[in-house]
Amino acid sequence: MVLPTTGKLADLRFALEDAFGPIDEVRQEANIGPLISNEIAQQALLLLVLGSAGILGWMTFRFADFRMGMSAIAALLHDVIVVLGVFAILGTFIGLEIDALFVTAMLTVIGFSVHDTIVVFDRVRENRIRHAGEPMAAIVNHSLLQTLGRSLNTSITVGMVLLALLLFGSDAIRSFVFAMVVGIISGTYSSIFNASMILVTWHEWDERRRQAQFATARR
Repeated sequence: MVLPTTGKLADLRFALEDAFGPIDEVRQEANIGPLISNEIAQQALLLLVLGSAGILGWMTFRFADFRMGMSAIAALLHDVIVVLGVFAILGTFIGLEIDALFVTAMLTVIGFSVHDTIVVFDRVRENRIRHAGEPMAAIVNHSLLQTLGRSLNTSITVGMVLLALLLFGSDAIRSFVFAMVVGIISGTYSSIFNASMILVTWHEWDERRRQAQFATARR
């Protein structure tokens, strides 16, 4: 790689050469400017929109229930906002920066969150047949109890690997791994407490609306 002769990198180069002697070669150089940062943000937003649309379409087809797809998207957006919020707060106080790997981390978090939600919703679909006639809240509760151990075991196993990488890994991937850790914790929480509760609330609201319409029609 050609050594810089102008700009801030050149100033850094000359300062290092004054202190340590001539630089023979530069093996790797990373510099993310405002244009690249804007491009990363645009790519992340585009991938989030396309990924959400694909997930919504597939889950609506798979479970034959639009509400399940929308509940999963709501949980997904929760995870994205949590990770962005944590980075924004830590960036303000300790200078934590978003790098090019952040988009990859966000896509991985989205995939994990949706996978965990699909596991719960697939069991909800089975229990709607097995426990036909029970309220949706009871059906979702059965499903959560049946999948809770699997969700926690998966998250803890992944979390142990990420924690090891965070403590002993290279500085180049530390921001990426930290985003993954935050996303995995948020994804596990949102699949159990957010997506499921949104689905129950939506079903109960639809049921009350149908009952109100039926009562009005009988008058």
